[in-house]
Amino acid sequence: MIGNMENMVKFYRDTLGFHTDWNGGDFAEFETASGELSLFMYSREAFVQAIEEPYILPKGINQTFEIALWLPCYADVDAEYERLSNLDVSFATGEPMTFSFGIRNFYVADPEGNLLKIGSTSET
Repeated sequence: MIGNMENMVKFYRDTLGFHTDWNGGDFAEFETASGELSLFMYSREAFVQAIEEPYILPKGINQTFEIALWLPCYADVDAEYERLSNLDVSFATGEPMTFSFGIRNFYVADPEGNLLKIGSTSET
């Protein structure tokens, strides 16, 4: 559920590069380059009407949900971190890290505080 659809659409479309035909309404759909995944966003007003439940806004980082965006290799993770560093992006954990279980990643927070893991499982 989205408080400010315009800010969220700008982030996912302009910052992360997802395609959308959003027309300014209460709903936005985004496609990845592969077309295998779609992200849906609803304004808070429209979503609470649809599910008939009150909305409780999380404070700060939403710790109940993350989206993982997988890149081909570690170098791509580093390049994306550098690209996003030049934009108005909030990094939740700082620079990319490589973990002992073979994933290199970093986290960004979207304008609503949802976490996005950007990483790879391949060194090359």
